[in-house]
Amino acid sequence: MKRILLSVCLAALLPALASAQTVNPNAKVDPKNNKVSRPVVEKPKQKLMTRDELRACFKQQADNDAEAKGVLAAEAEYKQARERLMADKETLTKEGEAIDANAVAIKAEQAELIKSNEDLKTKLPDMSRSEQKAAIDAYNERAKANDAKIETHNKRKDEYIARARAFDESIEKFNKSGKDLESRSLDHLDAVDNWKKACGNKPYDEADEIAIKKEQAAAAGK
Repeated sequence: MKRILLSVCLAALLPALASAQTVNPNAKVDPKNNKVSRPVVEKPKQKLMTRDELRACFKQQADNDAEAKGVLAAEAEYKQARERLMADKETLTKEGEAIDANAVAIKAEQAELIKSNEDLKTKLPDMSRSEQKAAIDAYNERAKANDAKIETHNKRKDEYIARARAFDESIEKFNKSGKDLESRSLDHLDAVDNWKKACGNKPYDEADEIAIKKEQAAAAGK
């Protein structure tokens, strides 16, 4: 029995072209009928695909369907990666703004300490020893606390820089994966187009299909 090979790929096939009928110039007329009748049209015999051709078409069709699923999965992963990177970017941006604001606050405190030191120099001569010691100790404590803030700030900044560099590397890998995915998608579409040209809507013998499926089942059972 003759059958037509159709695509089950995700990409839609173009509709099959209708075959044009041809008139046979050598058509015979019934000599017993003296009326002018419509010539008998002899339809050209359709050429069926060979079993090897059908087998190759089935294999390419299965490969295309598997690749279509692979491309969809890769696109989903790409979308998730983009969402993660956008979230990381927002987090890093806020962190950078906080570090900048902290640096401004530390510099303002440093400026105030410098002014306090100058004021203290002018006041120390009029203070008793105990007052001088208390004032100097208080200043030194404030300066020490400021130094601790600077150390913490610098550590936080170094960690931020390391994370920002890692983020930049992730962006480069992400952009490359996007180009690779685009190429993969185009290659898949080309493969589907090639299948359409070589196999789409072409007739074949159902017996060949049955035989090929038995071969595939036997191969899968090994």
